[in-house]
Amino acid sequence: MTVNDFIRLREKDWAELQALLGRCKGHATLSAAEVRQLGMLYRAVISDLALAQRDYPGQPVTIFLNQLLTRVHSYIYKQNASDLQSIVRYFLVAIPTAFRQAFRFTLVAFLLFFIPALIAFQLARHNPDIADTLGLSATREALANQSLWTDIPIEARPYASTFIMTNNIRVALLAFGGGMAFGLFSVYLLAINGVLLGAVFGLAVHYGMGHPLLEFVFAHGVLELSIIFIAGGAGLQVGWALINPGYYSRKDALGIAARRAVPLAVVAIQMLIVAGLIEGFVSPSQAPFATKIIVGLVSGSCFYSYLYWGGRSLKRPELVGLAE
Repeated sequence: MTVNDFIRLREKDWAELQALLGRCKGHATLSAAEVRQLGMLYRAVISDLALAQRDYPGQPVTIFLNQLLTRVHSYIYKQNASDLQSIVRYFLVAIPTAFRQAFRFTLVAFLLFFIPALIAFQLARHNPDIADTLGLSATREALANQSLWTDIPIEARPYASTFIMTNNIRVALLAFGGGMAFGLFSVYLLAINGVLLGAVFGLAVHYGMGHPLLEFVFAHGVLELSIIFIAGGAGLQVGWALINPGYYSRKDALGIAARRAVPLAVVAIQMLIVAGLIEGFVSPSQAPFATKIIVGLVSGSCFYSYLYWGGRSLKRPELVGLAE
């Protein structure tokens, strides 16, 4: 298809998008139907620009489409709220939306963690000698002596909580940043952490310490593992953009994927602080196991409710149909 054929085929939509943009000047607003139309045309013209950049680089039509989309983008994402409102909307809309968009990557991250964990659990449960291969000899010895390393003295809990938070944030950021290596480092971190956790639980069950370990882990584990999956999924999303950029250049695909993944890194850091506080103060406490189960289930339920429902009814009218 020649550039003139391309223009004749698509110029009607471009003109309509320009007309809608012209009606947005000043303080005028679009009707609900016009907003939906703007969203559809905007997405269509994005595809047109990708095609033009690939097939007609340097042509005037490519420059025109880029300028048109820049103007539309400026209108759609213009700042008409206070900084505080923008921050609130970021947490109430952008983060949950990013999670829902990246859900399939989060699911893959979960499987990359869970399957190795399940295999390692079964191996360690029936053959504790595997601990030496995995560098868990000290853990095996402690469990064999019916001792857990999870008994944190009360006076040391603030320091332990800080250390736990820092370590977990480091792992989450590494899982996220691992996407830059085409996702391979994210895959490695998810798998190796799954193997280690599964092996530890397998050893604990073998030596009759499964229940005490589960009692320690449950309160903070729901949040902590969820964040590892989300951070790992964000890294996989970035890695997939490098592997399969589609119509975009790898640089552009990476930029788009990174912008979508950054909100997930933000929520990961925030929630790992919460998980670290729970792990430092609630998990090693003498609270009944039932209380720890409630803490784990309530914190997890609140977190996933926020991610699933957040922003569904709070989007600005002009963004309906564009954010997701």
